[in-house]
Amino acid sequence: MKKIIITLLFLFGAYMSHAQYENTKIKVGEKAPELEFSNPNGETLQLSKIYKHRVILLDFWASWCGPCRHANPRVVELYNQYKDEKFKNAKKGFTIVSVSLDKNKDAWSKAIAKDSLSWPYHMSDLGGWQSKTAEEYGVQYIPQSFLIDEHGTVIGKYNDIGEIEPDLKKLLKESHTRD
Repeated sequence: MKKIIITLLFLFGAYMSHAQYENTKIKVGEKAPELEFSNPNGETLQLSKIYKHRVILLDFWASWCGPCRHANPRVVELYNQYKDEKFKNAKKGFTIVSVSLDKNKDAWSKAIAKDSLSWPYHMSDLGGWQSKTAEEYGVQYIPQSFLIDEHGTVIGKYNDIGEIEPDLKKLLKESHTRD
């Protein structure tokens, strides 16, 4: 009986901590708010131009965030696995847009290189937790990710990078899902 009570308390605690970190600002089915910020080279990137004809994973992270850096190898794995796949209605396929909550440009750039974040889309306003991107997307913890379709609609939001792959598989063209 004691083991059952402990297990139930643990499960309740896990549920409450998950609920505490659920993003309530962005809802699945809504249009993704526009983001327009600089990459590490100072070039301006615009989210709506990136997602046009693509499925994107919008990934919020920072160089100083241990859980983010721990998740980055899996993010790289997802990118390498899906970047050349054919997706329904997304003729340009899949990519990742990394949004950093860093304040230090040098630390941000070094983390991109060290973690082999090889996709071309990295942006930040270098505002840290006061970042306009964090405010716009209701980001109160990182890592946090959103899956956005080729029309800019949020089709998934994730607390854990491991939750994304089933949704990506659903978006593949039929010929690839039968293999």
